[in-house]
Amino acid sequence: MEHRHLGRSGLLISEIAYGNWITHGSQVEEKAATACVRAALDVGITTFDTADAYAGGRAEEVLGRALKGERRAGLEIFTKVFWPTGPGPNDRSLSRKHIMESIDASLGRLQTDYVDLYQAHRYDYSTPLEETMIAFADVVRSGKALYIGVSEWTATEIRAGWELAQDLKIQLVSNQPQYSALHRVIEAEVVPTSIELGIGQVVFSPIAQGVLTGKYEAGKQPPAGSRATDEKSGANFISRLMRDEVLEAVAQLKPLAEQAGLTLAQLAVAWVLQNQNVSAAIVGASRPEQLRDNVVASGKKLDADLMKAIDAALDPVAERDPAKTQSPARRP
Repeated sequence: MEHRHLGRSGLLISEIAYGNWITHGSQVEEKAATACVRAALDVGITTFDTADAYAGGRAEEVLGRALKGERRAGLEIFTKVFWPTGPGPNDRSLSRKHIMESIDASLGRLQTDYVDLYQAHRYDYSTPLEETMIAFADVVRSGKALYIGVSEWTATEIRAGWELAQDLKIQLVSNQPQYSALHRVIEAEVVPTSIELGIGQVVFSPIAQGVLTGKYEAGKQPPAGSRATDEKSGANFISRLMRDEVLEAVAQLKPLAEQAGLTLAQLAVAWVLQNQNVSAAIVGASRPEQLRDNVVASGKKLDADLMKAIDAALDPVAERDPAKTQSPARRP
């Protein structure tokens, strides 16, 4: 496993991180989830990403129990705040009240004294940005988080947050966007701005929720037990990619992956890591063997001809519109 700096900070993180969105506390039972965390550790993953809203807090709890007993200094634990965590009007957003209450709740569930990165899970149009950043600064100064990040913010929002962080003498070092060979909306604006400001991308869905593994085929029903059949959560997220034209384009990658000596999933993760503004690619898993497969992508260099061939196959169906980076217009 290779490591990269998180943005322009001194923090090194594993270039493949383990994330438990959808899986822990929801799609995957705790015993299997713990086995996946142990597998992640075994293959050299040191960076673990979660959020307080995942499975109503259960994802943080499962991860905390799975990592219990590990040397804390050898791990980088990330979590997030924004989405609802309770029924009340203040159990959501990036208000000072919610941030200060949420960090303590997350630390309790994770069974740790601090997180390495605390992230704004979306931009909050209902709260002044100054209020949010001052609260984050207080979280950092209290020792409960070492660095601050954001998730799915536009280039303009990232710049405004970074400028306030500079004024407050704290480090806003990362953005967590969706990014894959099929979803490239950050390339036009977010990546250039982030390079300028020293912000790294910690990207989610590098295999497009499983579509880039090739297991879904045009004209065929999804395999039983796959994310596309999980009506609890997974099917909703993946449905927009389950179009025949997308699946047919992905099928064109199979000979390219074989040429590179990689599986389609490995090729998809390696493709994301070719972008030097990417600090880490987050992968999830419902089985340990999926992690062992994905980490082969660490350190792989794809040559220019292969990158061009991938672009040619997927360009007709790839999403590139920067406007697709959106946060809720109203408090969720």
